[in-house]
Amino acid sequence: MGHDVFADINNAVLDLQASQLQTYERPLKKLAQLLEHSELEPYNAELKAGLDLEAFIKASEQTGRGMMGSARLAWPDDPKEVLGLTLLLIEKLANDPRYAINFSHHFFYSGQKIIAGIHSLTGQLIIPFVRDYKTHIQSKGNPQTALKPPFSNKVFIVHGHDDGARESVARFLERIGLEAIILHEQANQGRTVIEKVVAHGDVGFAVVLLTPDDEGCAKGATPEPRARQNVLLELGYFIGRLGRDKVCALKRGTLEIPSDFAGVVWETMDNSGGWKQSLARELAAAGHDIDWNKVMRT
Repeated sequence: MGHDVFADINNAVLDLQASQLQTYERPLKKLAQLLEHSELEPYNAELKAGLDLEAFIKASEQTGRGMMGSARLAWPDDPKEVLGLTLLLIEKLANDPRYAINFSHHFFYSGQKIIAGIHSLTGQLIIPFVRDYKTHIQSKGNPQTALKPPFSNKVFIVHGHDDGARESVARFLERIGLEAIILHEQANQGRTVIEKVVAHGDVGFAVVLLTPDDEGCAKGATPEPRARQNVLLELGYFIGRLGRDKVCALKRGTLEIPSDFAGVVWETMDNSGGWKQSLARELAAAGHDIDWNKVMRT
């Protein structure tokens, strides 16, 4: 394989996450196509062997209690069966995008907007699947398939309008020997913002700054502080690309935390500097060699 197929898979997931009702079909079909890559097929055949997708869907339908959003997918206990069923499910959704809308609205209900179900399906099902599927493939140790990128000391900083928080994190990372990647400091080279994010996504870790830069709410409710939309989009991208264990969010101030964010490490960016030790612990757990003397001196 000439390059990391999961880079293309992550791009398809990112496009699906950002899609609208008129555009979701293309990235969904692209994702299914990429998962059928010839070098992945032997692993897929093993994962899907003996599984009955229709029986799984029927059992899942029976979990509903008559209320919208009450039905739950009846996943088996075996993680390999979960991967195989998800592969089969993505194939089915891609082959019938209209069914994909109905399926996501039924099992991943997230409000009256139809596309909200697709976005919820992507965040709650597809992104975790890609992470676990990639780990499964890597564990097979196939030297012919270029799936595992080299370890990198680059750390991408996702940020909003809080320049002070951004600079504090960047300078801390540099003082402990890591390379901070800040998007606006990189050359544009005629690329869009999301193209720049993808181009500089060859990092070993991402720090996401959740700062109260915007306001938002459900229709008719009271506006609450929120992180900027680009921050949440890039958060989802790096969770899908790196895995949740290599993404740490620093929350500064009071703001709403997205419900789909459950399971991702986040720390409070306090004024006393305690966040530095917390971030260093997450970096160390992700495999970075941390000089704790430098951490304590910053």
